[in-house]
Order: sequence, then structure tokens, then C-alpha cells
Amino acid sequence: MTERQQEIFIDSLLPLLKAGVAFTIPLTLISFALGLILALFTALARLSGLKPFVLAAQFYVWVIRGTPLLVQLFIIFYGLPKIGITLGAFPSAVIGFTLSVGAYGSETIRAAILSIPKGQWEAAFSIGMTSSKTLRRVILPQAARVAVPPLSNSFISLVKDTSLAATITVPEMFQRAQQITAATYEPLLLYVVAAIFYLLMSSVLSYAQSRLEKYHDRYQ
Repeated sequence: MTERQQEIFIDSLLPLLKAGVAFTIPLTLISFALGLILALFTALARLSGLKPFVLAAQFYVWVIRGTPLLVQLFIIFYGLPKIGITLGAFPSAVIGFTLSVGAYGSETIRAAILSIPKGQWEAAFSIGMTSSKTLRRVILPQAARVAVPPLSNSFISLVKDTSLAATITVPEMFQRAQQITAATYEPLLLYVVAAIFYLLMSSVLSYAQSRLEKYHDRYQ
């Protein structure tokens, strides 16, 4: 590494870190939180047995899982203004990532709920619990333990997927790396630095995931 490259490397650390703290992390946390709520309601809609809800949930999951996330972001940010709906870059990214997390997460939650033995429902009904109370107090707590590993993986994937937000002008970490690259003409160096930041965040989250899984498995 030349002296100039070393200087660029050192100077790029703080801007990339600031972009990560200001945009990448908030975008990830907000999108995942909203996506989990959407995923839960979508999963419950598919399990409700009410045909309108089932069909609507199935259609939503089919569309989101069947189209690329990048295309969805472009439709929201660049396409919707053509019909009079104009959104900022950050809200557009939040909506796009939320819809993605909701669709994929709903399948995880639905499978987790279905994995709970029917005897759990019957036992709760036998002591006078209603369906909603059984779901809230008996089924969902057990399903949550089953869903933690795949949902944690989805969260880690979302951290990396936020780099796609650069394509719709969100000034997150990857776009900041692109901007510095345009000024310094050092694409390999800057993109490696950005990759290291993503790797560090993913590693921390992977460790947290393992601790969370151990916590949920403490009684097994």
C-alpha cells in the first residue's frame, strides 16, 4: 500500500463509520422492526382460514418473493412519482426493505406456529382459554423460540442488503464509499474497506445470534 493509499484509507474510516451509524444501522433496525410486525400479521392472515385474508396474504408474499428487491426499490422511488406518489430516498428504502422482511419473515413465523403440536391448543382450550389468548400466551412464545435462528439470519442479511439503498441515493455506507471512490480513484481500496465494515457488523450480529439461541435453549 502506497503512502497515498494509506492516507486515503485512514481518511475514509470516519466518513464510512458516520454513514453506517447515521443511515445503515437505522435503516436496518427500522425496516426489520416494521417488517417483523408485518410478517406476524401476514402469517396470522394466512393461518386465519378466512379466504379474503388468506388470498391477500398469499398474493403479497408471492409478489415480493417473486421479484428482485432492487427492482422493488426502483419501483417505489423512481416509479411511484409517475402516479403522483413521491417519497424521499430513506422512506422509500424503509418501505422496500420492510415489505421484503415482511414477506420472507411471514413464512418463517407461519412455519414456526405450525410446528407447535396441536395438543398445545387443545390443552389451552381445555382450561377455558380463548383462541386469541392461547395464541398470545401459549403458541407465540413457543413459536418465537423456533423462529429466532432463521429471523436472526434474515436480520444479518438485511444489514448487507441495505447497500442496495445506494442505488436510490440513500447516503448509507456503500454510497459513501462510492463517493470517496469517485474523488480518489481507488475503487479496490474503498470497496474493501466498506466490505470490512459490513463484515464486522455481521460478525457482531452473528455472535449476538448465538448468544440469543443459547438463551432460548437454556431449558432444553
